Amino acid sequence: MPIIPLLILFLLFPTSLSMESQRYTGQEPSRSSGHRLSKPLVGEDGRIYACSEKDLFAFESNGTIAWTIHLDYTCNAAMAPVQGGLGKIYLVAENRVLEINSFNIGSSKPAAEVFFGPVPGQEELIEIIGLSVSTLSSSVFINIKNRGLFAYTTRGQLLWSVGPVIYRSGYQLGCRKNVTDCYFTSVPVIDQCEASIYISNTEGELYSLSVRSPYFKWIQDFSSLDKYFTVSPGNNGRLYVTVPARALVLALDVSMGTVLWQRSIGPLSTTECAPVVDSNGWVSVGSLDGFLYSFSPTGILKKFSKADTLNCVIQVTPLLDCSGYAIYFSQTEMEGKISQTIDEYTYVSAMRPKTVIFTLLVPATGFTYWSERYPDQFSSSLSESDLRQFVLDEGILLAFVAASKTGNPLQCRTKRQKCASSCSQAKPKYLSIYTGNERAIILFLLFESAVLVMLAGLVRFCCIFWRKKKVQGQDLRSFLEKRRSLQLKKKVFDRTITELEQKAAEQAVANEVFEKLGDMVREREGIERKLSTTYSLGRDRAGSQSKSMLPVYDGKTRSYSFLGSKKESATVFHTLSDTSSEESGSEKDTHWGFHEEELAAKAKAKAKAPIEVESSSDDGIYETDYQSSPSETTSSSRGFINPLNGVQESGEVKLHDKEVKSMQTGSRLSLKRRRALSSTN
Repeated sequence: MPIIPLLILFLLFPTSLSMESQRYTGQEPSRSSGHRLSKPLVGEDGRIYACSEKDLFAFESNGTIAWTIHLDYTCNAAMAPVQGGLGKIYLVAENRVLEINSFNIGSSKPAAEVFFGPVPGQEELIEIIGLSVSTLSSSVFINIKNRGLFAYTTRGQLLWSVGPVIYRSGYQLGCRKNVTDCYFTSVPVIDQCEASIYISNTEGELYSLSVRSPYFKWIQDFSSLDKYFTVSPGNNGRLYVTVPARALVLALDVSMGTVLWQRSIGPLSTTECAPVVDSNGWVSVGSLDGFLYSFSPTGILKKFSKADTLNCVIQVTPLLDCSGYAIYFSQTEMEGKISQTIDEYTYVSAMRPKTVIFTLLVPATGFTYWSERYPDQFSSSLSESDLRQFVLDEGILLAFVAASKTGNPLQCRTKRQKCASSCSQAKPKYLSIYTGNERAIILFLLFESAVLVMLAGLVRFCCIFWRKKKVQGQDLRSFLEKRRSLQLKKKVFDRTITELEQKAAEQAVANEVFEKLGDMVREREGIERKLSTTYSLGRDRAGSQSKSMLPVYDGKTRSYSFLGSKKESATVFHTLSDTSSEESGSEKDTHWGFHEEELAAKAKAKAKAPIEVESSSDDGIYETDYQSSPSETTSSSRGFINPLNGVQESGEVKLHDKEVKSMQTGSRLSLKRRRALSSTN
C-alpha cells in the first residue's frame, strides 16, 4: 500500500507551505465520473447549497436535490455561497457576483441575475477576492483586488467604497510599509453586534470599519507574526485572529483592536482554516495533531478528541449546530501519520485515510451528545442519494451531518436569535486599577471631598466679602477691629438689659430706669444693624427687630409691650400696680361705667384724626401725642377701647404699629412706634 502525502504543514513560525488535502469518499470514484462541489453553505432552512461548474444545487439534508439552477458563468469552488435575506443567495462566478432568488424558481422571472460585474460586451479583468452580506443593514460588501472594498444595497445601489490607504488630518492610515502593491486580500467579515467590518491587506494589517461609513475605526498591524491570517467575529465583544504559520489564536477587543490574550494551538491544515465561535463565546479550531482546541472568552483552553490522536488529523473547520451552543467536528483516522520538526518548521505526512469520526459536543461543558464513524448507516443512505454523482470530502459530509441534526437534542434557533444571544455577552470589562486597601481609598476620597467642600465655601465667602463696596478701599485690620469692638459692646448691652428687665419684672422701679432701658435697647439695635450690614462678613441682612419684653411703668400702672418679628404691632396688658390697690373697686367700677360711652366716642374720633409726627430719630422711633379728658381712667380689668379702630376689647388692648408708653388720668397719652430700619449700604 503506497504512502500518500496527505498534508505538508506549516509550522509554528513564519513561513508556511501547504498542499491541498486528499479528497475522500466511502468508495473510490471512477476517474471518468463525479463532479466536485464547492465549499458548502448550510442555510437556515436546513438545506445545503453548493455549486459545481455552472450549476447551483440545493440539497435536502438526506442528500436529495431540491432544485438546480443553471448559471451562465462558472462559479468559484473555493468560495462558499452566502445567504442573504428573503430567500436570496449570493455567490461569486468568474468576475461577477450573482444573486439567486429562490422564490423565482419555476416562475417567469429569472432566478439568477448579475448583481455586480462588467456590462456584457465590456469585459473587465477584475478579480473578486471576497463577498459578505449583512442582513441587518441589507448591504452587500465586495472586495475587489487592487480596487478596494465596495458597499452596495441589496437593490444594487452603491453606498460607498474605500481603499487600503486613507489620509486623515494629514496622516497616512494603512499600508504604511508599502503603498504601491498594497490591497485588501481577505474576505470581509461582519460583526453583527458591532455593525463592523474586518478586512486585512497584503502587509499584514487588520482594518475595522463601520458598515455605514468608509472610515477606519482602528488598524492593527500583525506583520510581526505573519502577513496571512484569518478573522472570525465572536459577536460578543471579541474578535479572533488565527495565524496558521505561528499556530496562534489571538483575541482582540472590538472597540480598540487591542490584544486581550493569545494562545498556542497545534498545526493547522491550510491558511484558510478558521475557527468557529458558538453562542457561549467559546472559539474552537481543529488541528492536525488530532485535537479540537476550544478557548473560553477569557482564554481558558480545553482539548477534545474521540479517537487515538496518534494517527488522527482534523483538517476541516467545525460547524455550528442549529441551536448555536454545540458544534460538529470530524476526525480523520489515517493508516499512519508522521510528524517531524526541522528547525522552525513542522511537517506532517500521513498514509491513506481509513475512516472519519463525527462528533457533536458542547465546548463550554465538554459534554458529548453524539459520536459516530463513517461509513455507517447514515453515510450509506447518503451514498444511495443524489450525492453519488459527486466527489465528497470531509467538509461536504460534515455539512450534511450538521444539516440533518444527527444526534442533536437541542432546540434549533434562527440566525437572529443566535446573534442576540451572543451579543448579550458583550459586557464591558471593569478593570481594577488599585489592588490595595479599598477602605483606605474610600476614606481618602471622603477626606478629599470634605477638603474640596471647605475650599469651595471659603472661595464663595471671599467672593461675597471682597465684592462688597463698603470693604473696598479699607484696611482689613481696622475693619475687623471695629467689628470686634461692636461685638463686645453688644455683649455688654445684652447683659445689662437682661439684668434691668429681670429687676423691672420682679419689683417696681422708677420711670427713669425704664427710660434708660429703652435707650439701651435702641443702642443695642443700632449695634446689631451695623454688625449685620456695614460690618458683616457675609451677605448683608436686614436689621433685626427686638423681640424682648419692655416694661412700661408710670408709678401707678405697669404695662408690658411685645414687638412681633414679622409685623410691627404691639400688645399692651394693663395690670393694677401696688399703689393703686388701695383704691376701692366699687369707685373704679362706677367711674368706668359713667364714662364708658363718652370714652368710646372720643376714642373713635381720635382714631380717625390724622397722626402728627412730632419727632423722629435714626433708630426709627416716632412719637404722637393725643389729648385725653381728665375723666378717662388709666386702667381697668373690665374693658378697653382700641384707640386706632374704636373697638372695645375685654381685658386687652392691641395697638397696631404703636406702643403705649403711659396712660394716666388727666395726663397726655403718648404712643410710640418702633420701626426696624435696614441699612442702605
